[in-house]
Amino acid sequence: MMNRTLAQADHEIARILADELERQKYTLMLIPSENYASRAVMAAAGSVFTNKYAEGYPRKRFYNGCAEYDKLEQLAIDRAKDIFRCDHANVQVHTGSQANMAAYYCLLDKGDRILGMSVAHGGHLTHGFDRNFSGLFYESHAYGLSPETDRLDYDQIMDVAKAVQPKVIVAGASAYPRIIDFQRFREIADAVGAYLIADIAHIVGLVAAGSHPDPVPYCDLVTSTTHKTLRGPRGALILCPQKWADKLDRAVFPGVQAGPLMQIIAAKAVAFKEAQEFGFREYQRQIIRNAQFLAQSLLDEGFTLVTGGTDNHLMLVDLRTKGISGRDAANLCEAAGMVANKNLIPGDPANPSETSGIRFGTPALTTRGMKEAEMVQIGKWIARVIHDGRDASGNPNEVLLAEIAAQVRELCEAFPIYEDLDIR
Repeated sequence: MMNRTLAQADHEIARILADELERQKYTLMLIPSENYASRAVMAAAGSVFTNKYAEGYPRKRFYNGCAEYDKLEQLAIDRAKDIFRCDHANVQVHTGSQANMAAYYCLLDKGDRILGMSVAHGGHLTHGFDRNFSGLFYESHAYGLSPETDRLDYDQIMDVAKAVQPKVIVAGASAYPRIIDFQRFREIADAVGAYLIADIAHIVGLVAAGSHPDPVPYCDLVTSTTHKTLRGPRGALILCPQKWADKLDRAVFPGVQAGPLMQIIAAKAVAFKEAQEFGFREYQRQIIRNAQFLAQSLLDEGFTLVTGGTDNHLMLVDLRTKGISGRDAANLCEAAGMVANKNLIPGDPANPSETSGIRFGTPALTTRGMKEAEMVQIGKWIARVIHDGRDASGNPNEVLLAEIAAQVRELCEAFPIYEDLDIR
């Protein structure tokens, strides 16, 4: 039993895995929160480190047999500290949501006030959404974007903060295509005596490479996922100055979770090493160049972009003039081999299950080695799908979608991933 291959042990799961690998190889991953982890990262995530409990922290474990686990976790911590130039890093948190939960647990008491970006304007559920723990356990308030520019208006946020008097302000977003000024957020937090948390889950790779302003000097805590632009395993981390280190670690364990996933911490360590290597900075710069070329291609094809463009890895398309919902547009794109996601736009009149927007990003395309010329072509394909992907009766134009899917497959074959990957 212990030495059977996956195909021998469970042919159904092996078949699903093979089909998913096929999908990833021959479709375009345009969701900005997704990327391709390297073989090395995936190898660590599927390693023998999965076999051990290691509750506690390096040299302070509650289980015996953790000598190698102390080494790997300390290595991950040291690499994270080096990349982000911070005093302390907690690499045990499992997800971005748990990272934010631990951050609140560190700084807040139940019922304290938090001020975060409205989900309707691009914020994350954990920034105070009323059906999320952040809105249920704390008194949550929201700031939004300027109705004139769809950008953060820091004077307006200052006014909201003075009216709300929050204990914590959260800076960060999941669908905001422009630079975030963390220094200005620090000024706002200081003006009202609030702590400042930056959630950089989306832009973490850009920050690591110096392609986006650094939040670390200005924030009490910085939370992030480790996939997305960082290209690691699905996991998270939290950064902080030394004064918060002990309290933060207690907030994570035993505060919000127990046994860490040591195989994922090993994979994080590998990803952090990759982020220290030659080429990572240029990779992040290319992500931004690709996003700007894709955004311009869409503008040239007659689309309206929220804020008119992008400074980072993503763009948000307003589809209200196209007579199609974000859900239907995303479904048509997927049928043509381009996987994106529906998304609310600021002031969206549609409900969240439909939306008036669609979100595109370039991290995964850039990992494949695609550059500006490919972005222009992808923009043209998206335009054809959204403009002509339905017939006069509103049904999918199967001929057109199949034609574009075949062209997408050819492009994917020219920029391959995971060649000869053994998934048995």
